[in-house]
Amino acid sequence: MAYQALYRVWRPQSFLDVVGQQHVTKTLQNALLHQKISHAYLFSGPRGTGKTSAAKILAKAVNCERSPIAEPCNECDACKGITDGSIPDVIEIDAASNNGVEEIRDIRDKVKYSPNVVEYKVYIIDEVHMLSIGAFNALLKTLEEPPKHVIFILATTEPHKIPLTIISRCQRFDFKRITARDIVGRMSHIATESGVNYEDNALSIIARAAEGGMRDALSLLDQAISFSQDIVSVDDALTVTGAVSQGYLNTLAKAILEKDVSTGLGALEELLFQGKDPARFAEDFILYFRDMLLYQTAPNLEESLERVMLDDDFKELAGQTHPQQIYQYIDILNQAGQEMRFTNHARIYLEVSIVKLCQMEGPSTASSPEVTDMMKKIQLLEKEIEQLKANGVKVQAETSAQPSKKPIRAKKGFKAPVGKIQELLRTATKEDLNLIKSRWGDMVETLNQRQMRSQSALLNDAEPVAAANGAFVLKFKYDIHCQMAMENQAFINAIASILEELTGNSYSAIGIPEDQWTSIREDFIRNSKTEDGDSVGEQQGEDSLLTEAEKLVGLDLIEVKE
Repeated sequence: MAYQALYRVWRPQSFLDVVGQQHVTKTLQNALLHQKISHAYLFSGPRGTGKTSAAKILAKAVNCERSPIAEPCNECDACKGITDGSIPDVIEIDAASNNGVEEIRDIRDKVKYSPNVVEYKVYIIDEVHMLSIGAFNALLKTLEEPPKHVIFILATTEPHKIPLTIISRCQRFDFKRITARDIVGRMSHIATESGVNYEDNALSIIARAAEGGMRDALSLLDQAISFSQDIVSVDDALTVTGAVSQGYLNTLAKAILEKDVSTGLGALEELLFQGKDPARFAEDFILYFRDMLLYQTAPNLEESLERVMLDDDFKELAGQTHPQQIYQYIDILNQAGQEMRFTNHARIYLEVSIVKLCQMEGPSTASSPEVTDMMKKIQLLEKEIEQLKANGVKVQAETSAQPSKKPIRAKKGFKAPVGKIQELLRTATKEDLNLIKSRWGDMVETLNQRQMRSQSALLNDAEPVAAANGAFVLKFKYDIHCQMAMENQAFINAIASILEELTGNSYSAIGIPEDQWTSIREDFIRNSKTEDGDSVGEQQGEDSLLTEAEKLVGLDLIEVKE
């Protein structure tokens, strides 16, 4: 017989062999024992986690001659026939290559016929998300109300691509990634039963490279067995998986900690010479520092470590590296990994990142001049306090009474330049104001085109209210908007330059909140004399008229027009 891969030879034949999916197998076993079998199931999850295997085991269990049982016996004719594929009532369909409407219509036509050999006809549709919309629609009604002798089991790695109308008609089971410990345990059992010698750390490296998939792990183990001589060693596992050995990572981490650029680049050169992938190395190094951070913060959680093995060199480096440095290491390596995706010179980015890591300042020396100056100032203040105490001054009593004597005042709002505005009002003209207002909308649109949308939003509730040659008053509805606009000199300069382009005249903006503008305008009207030569009596009469109106209706409803 031709050689078969390990994942085919050791495919689970019972729920007990399905590793790391106890939440699924336990539910299915209880349903089998209580004879509460659903007409449709949806198995979703990453690749190599046991979806199709669980579907075949369920097909055997419901058709086993000893049912109801929690596990198929694998001894009766029904179990053996389903295992070797000789029973036609268990149909496995690959939706990736049979995704058309005609294939599903064929299933719909044949589903009404009773099974030939066993009690239930089981349809296992793998990669069901590959079906077309028409095929899903053809399957919909049959999936909702199939004959009593039919069970549908849908398997997929991308459940988000399946219509909700299909998902709602199925019992959904989400398969999760298998932990490295469970993968190692299963591989150890298989290697022992197969008579393969191995090192424990080699299986751990293979399990971490499999990323939660048992099929990937067994394929890598198969490769490592073929590559090795008498025993599957750590070096064999590293070569097959393309991972970087712990020794190289420790050497690089030590060179970075000691700021030894030469040693770091030399170790990197040797790794790349061995054919290691730069992107894979960056990922391994990130996981290395991630495990170092976890080891520092929670040394008891050894199961959470993804990449490292707790040797003496690693423990020593973990004790010497500050957590703040680890954060910076991970950021630099992550940025290099993202940049390497879009370049043909990944090696350059990796070398630059190693140099950056070696030249990076540690947290203790990053701000040493500032810290030193601050400490000197603190020491001087302490000496002055001691001298005051020696002279009999009650420092503590005075400092404690200070808040009651001079309470901290809240910061005032924006204060408009009253003098400038009054001076502008004396020379203001309607022609200047109308000119600015006529081009105001064009000015705001130009600001948006110059990528100043956030600043121009401040002008939504603002409008010019007075203008003279060289300046204009810009009234804001809210104090905070006025303050933000007037404190942004670049914004003010942009408004002036755009208005100059649009009107041909140079205008600078003077901001004022609406409540302050009302007060200043009324004071100006009261105190100014008319240019037409009104007498003092006439002016006083106008003032008295304004005063009487103010008493009747209030200033808010009065508008003085020329």
